Amino acid sequence: MAMVHPIFSVLVSRPELLVEHFAGYASLAREEASSVGSEVAKRAIAWALAILACTVFLVLAGVAVMLGAMQGDFHPALVVVPGVALAIAAAAAWVARKPLPEKAFSELKAQLEADAQALRSIGTRS
Repeated sequence: MAMVHPIFSVLVSRPELLVEHFAGYASLAREEASSVGSEVAKRAIAWALAILACTVFLVLAGVAVMLGAMQGDFHPALVVVPGVALAIAAAAAWVARKPLPEKAFSELKAQLEADAQALRSIGTRS
């Protein structure tokens, strides 16, 4: 008869341990997400602003091309006005692309690695 992995016998006999363990993971993830949450919210707002400013740039650039074609002469405002929207889009994209801090979710990663190592060691013993 094939031997059952020790983790399965514990899961069958004490399923509440698994629920408690996952509840601990959820609590740790929520705690770390709240510490990183403001940075993530800032990045989400910056991405939204970048997309909006890029859309405004495309509309204004199209209008500038049409006005330039109809008038026949060049006016600097036809470049400056869409250029401002493009500059805002570039600045917002630059802010949005900043990486999250290195310490983001480090405790959760460490806990996952510790659990994986424990499971590996149990597997090699059996």
